[in-house]
Amino acid sequence: MHIKQGAQVSQAVPSQPSVDLDQVNAIIQKYQTMPGAMLPVLHAIQDALGYIPPSTVPLIADQLNLSRAEVHGVISFYHYFRQQPAGRHIVQLCRAEACQAMGADALAEHAKAALGCDFHGTSSDGQFTLEPVYCLGQCACGPNMQIDDDLHARVSNDKFNRLLRAKRGAL
Repeated sequence: MHIKQGAQVSQAVPSQPSVDLDQVNAIIQKYQTMPGAMLPVLHAIQDALGYIPPSTVPLIADQLNLSRAEVHGVISFYHYFRQQPAGRHIVQLCRAEACQAMGADALAEHAKAALGCDFHGTSSDGQFTLEPVYCLGQCACGPNMQIDDDLHARVSNDKFNRLLRAKRGAL
């Protein structure tokens, strides 16, 4: 691609919801004096906002006397933390060995196709975010999944479809 010198190239940047920085600051102050405060701060921010907005990273870093790289590194290392808003429902599929032995890989492929997104992605209608988890504690009756706070065992492709339809119908 050749661009003339001085030419403007525009790219669409997805808009982020506005963030209440006072709320984020209050969360940081609550945990700030605690040893190893970063993880409790990040958990609390995600619990409050549903994700950790990139715009909060400089504030977190400044208040905890860390570099932005350190904060970003922790957020990007742990799969639990989201940097984008999640869908209305969180679908977690167990990826641990016991569930894999019971067909979790095939269920994961079905889920990706049914939702039209990969792990850590959100369906195009914004209803479901698909996330891997590594054990839901129901190893004897896999494959397992959790939708929001509801745990489901022995999930087949058909059961997966019924559960999603039920969640869509509850809207």
